[in-house]
Amino acid sequence: MTVVTIDKDICTGCQECTKVCPVYAIEGNPREPQKIVEERCVNCGQCVQKCKSYVSLVDHGAELYAQKRAERHLPETVAEPLFAAYNVCHLDEVITALNSPKFTMVMAAPAVRVALAEDFGMPLGSLTPGKMAAAMRKIGFKRVYDTNWSADLTIMEEGTELVKRVTSGGTLPMFTSCCPAWVKYMEDQHPELTKHLSSCRSPQQMSGPMFKTYGAKLNKVDPKDIFLVSVMPCTAKQFECSRPEMNASGQRDVDVAITTRELAYLIKYYGIDFNSLPDEEFDMPLGDYTGAGTIFGVTGGVMEAAIRTGYTLITGKELNGKDIDIKTVRSTEGFRTAEIKVGDLTLKVGVLTYLKNIDPIIEKLKAGTLDLHFIEVMSCPEGCVSGGGQPKLVLDADVPEAYKSRRESTFAHDKNLPKRKSHENPAIKKVYDEFLKEPCGEKSHHLLHTTYRGSGGHH
Repeated sequence: MTVVTIDKDICTGCQECTKVCPVYAIEGNPREPQKIVEERCVNCGQCVQKCKSYVSLVDHGAELYAQKRAERHLPETVAEPLFAAYNVCHLDEVITALNSPKFTMVMAAPAVRVALAEDFGMPLGSLTPGKMAAAMRKIGFKRVYDTNWSADLTIMEEGTELVKRVTSGGTLPMFTSCCPAWVKYMEDQHPELTKHLSSCRSPQQMSGPMFKTYGAKLNKVDPKDIFLVSVMPCTAKQFECSRPEMNASGQRDVDVAITTRELAYLIKYYGIDFNSLPDEEFDMPLGDYTGAGTIFGVTGGVMEAAIRTGYTLITGKELNGKDIDIKTVRSTEGFRTAEIKVGDLTLKVGVLTYLKNIDPIIEKLKAGTLDLHFIEVMSCPEGCVSGGGQPKLVLDADVPEAYKSRRESTFAHDKNLPKRKSHENPAIKKVYDEFLKEPCGEKSHHLLHTTYRGSGGHH
């Protein structure tokens, strides 16, 4: 499935994209159109963020602009420059579903709420979960849920899986599996190592089967009538939801993934004045989340969320006060390790940010010298806040400031939420009581876990 592509009519061959591609998947001569080698591409969309060659209404006229906009299936309300590197847009499918009798549901990932407002002229990193929920409801979605809820669910499953691997001699180190670009890289380049990946689906792909089984019951609708849209900071999520094995609910688990940028297009298409919207809540219970769920959006966040709950799973005690902030894993460096005392166990962890830094880690893994229990990997430079689907930063000078502001907003959101550990989320407790029974149990295994190419699993 093509997710990210370069328009040869627009590309000037400046090769800025080749510098940011973490897997060296872009080829071509200087000053000639570049080409993406699909076999190597992980769909991270960093080239989309970096691209500077564009077609605009002002410089190139209405005819060429309209042609390019139509080729990309963009709404007619889009009037901003169209860049050579872009991700394939699925908004036409979303608009069709909204105009149909389908029971439409939408969810937004943690990093969307700290970036969406930038496309409406607000300061970089503005935190707007309430406006975002209001906008999605105004667009006409019948239920406005939150991927943060399933980030909390992911921690329950992943934390339990980690404890099992550590205590019963499972494959270690265990790597996080919530970044689909990273998963694709492992399957394509190192299929023999995919057994090191957590079997947990990503929060997006946990939401799908949960919203179409448990959520269908709550809403008294037939799962076949549900159309689920996810809003992601990420272009690789489009690839992930189209994977053939992502149908644990009996349907396609997530129907369409759109980017933060595309949600902004949609809000403008429906003529909604985002900045003046009063804050609204997400629909409950599948919109309830903790601080642990929201920090999934930054590099180190999945690790920190996992430790907050893993500590309780291992010791039976709670982290409180300052101890909840596990600053040793909050990193924007290439690779950082930490040792964390969890009762009698010293948990050895690693946080890798930006897939460009992965090679030495893979070499150590192959050599058997990677002495760690658990490693978080994010393909993008500072995790999901810097994803390929976030608002485009045309000026390079804005990039560090945007990443920093989005990170700070994420941690502020975490700090100000009443509950900050996934296992404290009442909606998560309820779903285990009523439906899943236990983390990593039989039902969870079917709905919330997966296998990988190379591990004797799906192709």
